[in-house]
Amino acid sequence: MDGSDTSTNKIKRSRPVKVADQIKQWVVERDLKGGDKLPNESEMIELFGVSKGTVREALRILEAQGLIITKTGPGGGSIIGEVSAERASSLLANYFYFQDLSLSDIYQMRKALEPELVASLAGKLSDEQLLELEKLAEMHPNPAENPEEEKEQHISSLRFHARLSEFSGNMLLGFVIGFMSRILTDLTVYRRLYDKPNYELWKKGREHQIQLVTALRAGEAQTAHNIMKSHMQIAEELMKTQEASLTKQFMGD
Repeated sequence: MDGSDTSTNKIKRSRPVKVADQIKQWVVERDLKGGDKLPNESEMIELFGVSKGTVREALRILEAQGLIITKTGPGGGSIIGEVSAERASSLLANYFYFQDLSLSDIYQMRKALEPELVASLAGKLSDEQLLELEKLAEMHPNPAENPEEEKEQHISSLRFHARLSEFSGNMLLGFVIGFMSRILTDLTVYRRLYDKPNYELWKKGREHQIQLVTALRAGEAQTAHNIMKSHMQIAEELMKTQEASLTKQFMGD
């Protein structure tokens, strides 16, 4: 009896999820955009052949995902929402926050994607975009003298990579690379990888970024690819050394 009740509950709980998926499919098939209005509750009950409670729960699921916005009162109802890249990244980051990601996991992705990204951008960036990258690359002309400065330099360096991803014409590639930068920023902060200033990481990182901007401006795709590939390999090695050093120090304490 208990097993049967559990099975029945699972079916009841899954029905709103299925209806939520059907609503999403319905929206896609009609090419609806942000701000477009969904059918009212009665129409949805008839459209999907389910109860009022199921429709309301399905709409709550979609609202929690940021896919719709529900307004109450006269003229109210559900309209299509727009999930920003920032919100999508935040939701995904919340998932990975509780996973045991390693620097190797992150750099495996970065080494595969970022050299290809910069090669595709060579000769295609505007003067304004190149100037912005140049300013980011030259933001810290001197090495950090304390942990707080080191933290800011780490985050600033990753901001350079995040901006590169935003310049990509490939929305998916840009999002994934930008997300990798965000994850590495979070990992840098909560594992305190900046506690000990790293001169080599600052020196190599700054050199590579300046060289990369030059290659991008000149339209030298292969050179840009090689610079980023070398940068990823060196940065991974130096950050792993930094992490190991901090772990050893912690264990010693």
